Amino acid sequence: MAERWRIPAALVAAVVWASMVAVPCSAEDPYAYFDWDVSYVTAAPLGVKQQVIAINGQFPGPIVNVTTNWNIVVNVLNDLDEDLLLTWDGIQQRKNSWQDGVSGTNCPIPSGWNWTYQFQVKDQIGSFFYFPPLNFQRAAGGFGGITINNRDVIAVPFGKPDGDITLFIGDWYIRNHTDLRKALNEGKDLGMPDGVLMNGKGPYRYNKTLVPAGIDYESINVHPGKTYRFRVHNVGISTSLNFRIQNHNMLLVETEGSYTVQQNYTNLDIHVGQSYSFLVTMDQNASSDYYIVASARFVNESRWVRVTGVAILHYSNSKGKASGPLPDPPQDFYDKTYSMNQARSIRWNLSSGAARTNPQGSFRYASINVTQLYVLKNTPPVVINGKSRSTINGISYSPPATPLRLADLYNIEGVYTLDFPTRPLKGASKIGRSVINGTFRGFMEIVFQNNDTKVQSYHMDGYSFFVVGMDYGEWTEDSRGTYNKGDGVARCTTQVFPGAWTAILVSLDNVGFWNVRAQNLDSWYLGQEVYVRVVNPEMTNKTELPVPDNALYCGRLQKYQNEQTPHHKATSSSSTTYIRGILLILMLLLVSVAVLP
Repeated sequence: MAERWRIPAALVAAVVWASMVAVPCSAEDPYAYFDWDVSYVTAAPLGVKQQVIAINGQFPGPIVNVTTNWNIVVNVLNDLDEDLLLTWDGIQQRKNSWQDGVSGTNCPIPSGWNWTYQFQVKDQIGSFFYFPPLNFQRAAGGFGGITINNRDVIAVPFGKPDGDITLFIGDWYIRNHTDLRKALNEGKDLGMPDGVLMNGKGPYRYNKTLVPAGIDYESINVHPGKTYRFRVHNVGISTSLNFRIQNHNMLLVETEGSYTVQQNYTNLDIHVGQSYSFLVTMDQNASSDYYIVASARFVNESRWVRVTGVAILHYSNSKGKASGPLPDPPQDFYDKTYSMNQARSIRWNLSSGAARTNPQGSFRYASINVTQLYVLKNTPPVVINGKSRSTINGISYSPPATPLRLADLYNIEGVYTLDFPTRPLKGASKIGRSVINGTFRGFMEIVFQNNDTKVQSYHMDGYSFFVVGMDYGEWTEDSRGTYNKGDGVARCTTQVFPGAWTAILVSLDNVGFWNVRAQNLDSWYLGQEVYVRVVNPEMTNKTELPVPDNALYCGRLQKYQNEQTPHHKATSSSSTTYIRGILLILMLLLVSVAVLP
C-alpha cells in the first residue's frame, strides 16, 4: 500500500482558516471583499498638477458592483495625513447605522490606521456612490460608484443593455481641499469653480480659446445600434449641472434605487449628490464623434462658460472627431419653472418591481397618517460667534468629539440634546448639537424651505423618502393640496430651488442615528445638517445590529480604544482575489491528498 502524504498540522489549520475567511457559507448571501488603500496621488485634470485622493491609485475610485442582498466587506487603509471616513450614499444600512461612515455614528479612521466596513445591501437595487465626508475631502476625490444589480429572479422593466457605463460629473477647483476649507473657515466664498470633471478628467478641447491643449478627457466607446445604460452621478461641490449627449435621447429608467416612469429627455438637470440611470441607444449615423456635456446651471453663462465638462461619445465606425459648438443648454436663465417642472416629471414606476417581486407602487404612502412634521429652513450663511456658519432652523451643527450613536450606547450625557425645533427658531442663530427625536415606525413629513439664493440638495442617510411636492414661495399647510399622492419618486437626495420648498415623506422603520444634510459641501461643512434619532422603545436585538467588534472609540470614549500596530499597505482587490484563489486550490489539494489510498 502506498504511503500517505503527510501534511504539517499548521498548514492544515492555516488552509482551513483561510478557506473560511475567503469562501462564505453557502447558506448565507454572497460576500464581496475589497481592500482599499486611500492615499494622495498627483494628477492634473485641468492641466495643473494637484493633489487628489485616490483609492488603490485610482481616481475616481473603483466601482462596487454587487447584487441585491450581497454582503460587502471593505478594508480601508487611511494613507492620508488626516482622519478619514467613507460614507455609502444611498445605501440604507438596514439596522446598521454603525457602518454609515459619518461623524455622528463613527469615530474617524486615524492616519495610518485601517478599519473594515461590513454591511449588506438589503432589499436594494440601483445606482449610488461613496465618498469621504470629513474635512471637505470630497473636493479632492475619494469617490466611486456603487452598482446594485437585481437578482435573476426579479424582472427588470427594460431589456438588458449592451453595456453599463458610469459617469462621475462635478465642479472642480484647482486649489487643494485644505485651502478650500481654510477659505470657508475665514468666512470667504469659494468663488467660481475652475471647471467640471467627467470621470476625473478635464474637458475635450472643443474650443481652443477656452480649453488649453494637453488636457486628458474621457472618451466612451460604443457600437452602432447598441443600447447602453449610463449611470450619472453629480459628485461635485455645489454646482447643479445640466447633462446631455449630443443628438441622442436619454431614456430615464432609474434614480437612486427606484425605477422611474420611462421618459425621454434631451437634457436633464442633475443636482449635487444626485444619481440617475439612462438608456441611450446609438442610433446616429456616426458621421463624427458626439459631445457628452455637463454645464453649470442657474449661472451667468457668459462668466461660467469655462465651467463646462465635455467628454466624447465615440462610435466604433465614427468617421471623424467631434467639432463645432456644444449642444445648447436649456435657455431659461430667467425662467424659474423649467427645471422645477422637469423635476416634477420624474415619477415612480408603480407597476415595476425593484428588489422584491411586489411592485413599487404597493407601498401606498398617501394613505399613511403623518405622525411628525418638521419644516427645515435654511438661509444664506450668518455670522455666529465671529464665524461664518450655515444653519437649519437657526441652528448650525457642530460635530462632537464623541459620535452621537456611541454616546447613546454608553449613556454619555451632554453630547447632544433632543430638542431640535419643528419650525425655524425666532431670534439669533446659534451653534448646537440638537437632534430630531424620530418616532420608531412613525411617518415623518419634512419640508425643506430654501431661503438662500442658490439651489440646495438635501440627503437623508438610512432611508429612501418620497418626494411629494415642490413649489416656489413659502410652504403652508395649504401646500399639501399640491402634493403628488400617487407616484412621487422614492430617492435619497432631492433638490430645493432658491426661494422654494420641497416636501418629502419618510417611514421611520430603520433604527439608528441618521444624518440629514446639505449635499452642497460648503453648506454642509459650515453646519447645515441634523441627525434623526430613531429608537425602538421595546428592548430587542431584532431592530438594530450590535456595535461591531472592531468599533473605533474617540472623544469621551477614547479609553476603550486600543492602539494599532504599524501596518503594511493594503492589498489590492485583484491581489486579494488571487490570494483567495490560491488558498482555495490549496484547500482542494488538501482534501484530495486526505483521501488518497
